[in-house]
Amino acid sequence: MRSNGVGVGGGRGSRGCRRIVMWAAVALCAALAAGAVSAQQAGELAGTLKKAKESGTLTIGYRESSLPFSYLDRLGKPVGYSIDICRAIVDAAAAEVGRELSIQWAPVTSDNRFDAVTSGKVDLECGSTTRNVERLKHVSFSPVIFVAGTKLMVPKGSPIRSFKDLKGKTVVATGGTTNVEALERLSARFGLQLNVIKARDHADAFQVLQRGGAHAYAGDDVLLYGFLRSSAAGGRFQIVGDFLSYDPYGIMFRKGDPQFAAVVDKAVREMAVSGELDRTYKQWFMNKLPTGERLGLPMSAQLDELIRAVPDQSDQPD
Repeated sequence: MRSNGVGVGGGRGSRGCRRIVMWAAVALCAALAAGAVSAQQAGELAGTLKKAKESGTLTIGYRESSLPFSYLDRLGKPVGYSIDICRAIVDAAAAEVGRELSIQWAPVTSDNRFDAVTSGKVDLECGSTTRNVERLKHVSFSPVIFVAGTKLMVPKGSPIRSFKDLKGKTVVATGGTTNVEALERLSARFGLQLNVIKARDHADAFQVLQRGGAHAYAGDDVLLYGFLRSSAAGGRFQIVGDFLSYDPYGIMFRKGDPQFAAVVDKAVREMAVSGELDRTYKQWFMNKLPTGERLGLPMSAQLDELIRAVPDQSDQPD
């Protein structure tokens, strides 16, 4: 993830980036304050924690191709940055309910991940999901764990250098993502008349581009860089242009469950304060991955600022 990208509209994009960082920092602090009361202090267990104590399990929704956030290793096991954060949340929930909890795994896609959470099929959605105001009306999110942005991947030698070169062309993006929303906004605003293909998942979108079914693939920059590093075909493509959107990621869970929200917030806060979140980031973005790739993407200034904004409440009274 590069921290010096300029968004659509030059200075307006930079101001937009600063606004998203400030908004996310305020939301983070508010969520931490709201989560200060533990489930035990609130009385009997309810919601997800009650279910976890009774069943001894929590269900994690994972993505199959959101490298390095949530994807399958060579043995078909879910691994990644978001998965490690979710494991820490499960450990925190186990401490809260007073028993060991096992993890049940459930694959989700961009299109069905929200229904999986709201219906109770999964307790935590651990992938590369953008936390925004519209989605917060329907689901809840952890504090921000990553800041990404929509960019374009095109074949090497393509004349496309920015979104303005896409007029009348076909662009593929993963259905149900903010990348599709960004394309539709730009198409309407600048009269681009884009033909947007909505793929089932990120790997499918990349396949469409490889087969020549689209002129460009619009996706979160970090996921695009992941394909460049992990795919044998990666050398045929390049990432171009300014950021078309800025997208803060979070771990998604059901809305209206304050006890579980407190556990999620506390777990992520403790990872940030202890330095574990920074170490986890380096493991997945700087070091060699279990599948052999090395992304070599330093933490962006935006994410570093958010992590440093987490207050250390260890010396505050219970």
